[in-house]
Amino acid sequence: MNEDRADESPKLQADDVQAVEQLAAGRDRMVAELRKAIVGMDRVIDEVLIAIFSRGHGLLEGVPGLAKTLLVSSLAKCLSLSFRRIQFTPDLMPSDITGTEILQDDPETGKRLFMFAKGPVFANIILADEINRTPPKTQAALLEAMQEHMVSAGGEDFRLDQPFFVLATQNPLEQEGTYPLPEAQLDRFMFKILVDYPSQQEEIEIMRTVTTRIEPQLSEILSAEQIISLQELVRRVPVADHIYQYVARLVRCTRPGGPDTPEFINRWASWGAGPRACLYLIIGGKARAILRGRFNVAVEDIQAIALPVMRHRMGLNFAAQSEGVDTDEIVRQLLAAVPADEKLYDAKAAG
Repeated sequence: MNEDRADESPKLQADDVQAVEQLAAGRDRMVAELRKAIVGMDRVIDEVLIAIFSRGHGLLEGVPGLAKTLLVSSLAKCLSLSFRRIQFTPDLMPSDITGTEILQDDPETGKRLFMFAKGPVFANIILADEINRTPPKTQAALLEAMQEHMVSAGGEDFRLDQPFFVLATQNPLEQEGTYPLPEAQLDRFMFKILVDYPSQQEEIEIMRTVTTRIEPQLSEILSAEQIISLQELVRRVPVADHIYQYVARLVRCTRPGGPDTPEFINRWASWGAGPRACLYLIIGGKARAILRGRFNVAVEDIQAIALPVMRHRMGLNFAAQSEGVDTDEIVRQLLAAVPADEKLYDAKAAG
C-alpha cells in the first residue's frame, strides 16, 4: 500500500537508511544463527525480535518442552547480551529477584557497611519462567523493574543494564496453585506470544539434530550498543496518517457499546483494548518494517502483529466462552471487518 504521506516525526537521514539496511541483513544472519540451535518457530522468533527492538516485553505461553528457554538463551548469545533465567516458585521473594542488602566489612576503614548485592534481574535478557507460580508481591517486583528499568533498595535507585528485555512464560495446562496475572499487569506486556507444537517434519528434524550433534557455537551478530541505537531508530520511522486512523479504528472497535463496534464484539466481549494497544501496534509496526528493510509502516505490518498485541487485552463474557470463541478468533474477525483502505481514511480526514 502507498505510504507517501508521513507524519511529522523526524525523517530518516542517510545514516538511518543505511542502518535499516544493515538491520534487515542482521536479522537474516540472526535467524540463520538461531537455526543452528532452533528448529521451526519462525513466527515466535519474529515476534520476539520485534518486541526487543520496540523496547517491549513478551509473555510466552506454551506447554513444557517446546524449547522456549533454548530460544531465549540462544537469542541472547546472538545479540551479545547477558542472560538470566529465574524460575518462579511459590516461595520466591521479591529480593530473590531484585537483590538484597548484605553486611560487609570495609577493608579500608574496618567498618561494617550495608552493600547492595544485585539480583538476577540485573541482566539484559530475563527469562521469567512460569511467572504465574509466584505470589503477587513477587510478580509486582518484576513488573515494576520492567516498567521503571530500575530497582530501589535502601533509599537508592539502581539502574538496570540496557538494553533490558523480559520474556515471561506461562504453562497453560496446570492452573492449580497458580497466581494468574491481573489484567492491569498483563497489559504491561507488549506481546502475548503463543508457542505451538512443531509440525511433523520439524519434529523429525529436531530428533535428527538434537541426538546427533554437540551444542552448536553461535556467533554474535549485534552488540548492546548497536541494539540501543537501533531501538532509537525505530522511533524515527515515519508513519502515514491513514495508518494512525486505521489503528485507532481497529482498537476502538474492540470496545463494546461503541458507535462503530461490530455486533460480534457486543455479543462476545466484556471489555476491549485500551490506548496502550494503539501504542504497541504503531511501535511494533515500525520495528517490523525496518526488520524487513522498509522505511515506513504498511497496513500489513499492523495486521501481522494484531494478534500478539491484542489477544491479552480483551475480556470475554460467558456467551463467548460457551460458544468456544477465544480472543484470537475475535481479532481475526475484527481484521476482516475493519476496512484498511487508505482512500477511505483520507476521505474522512478531508471531510
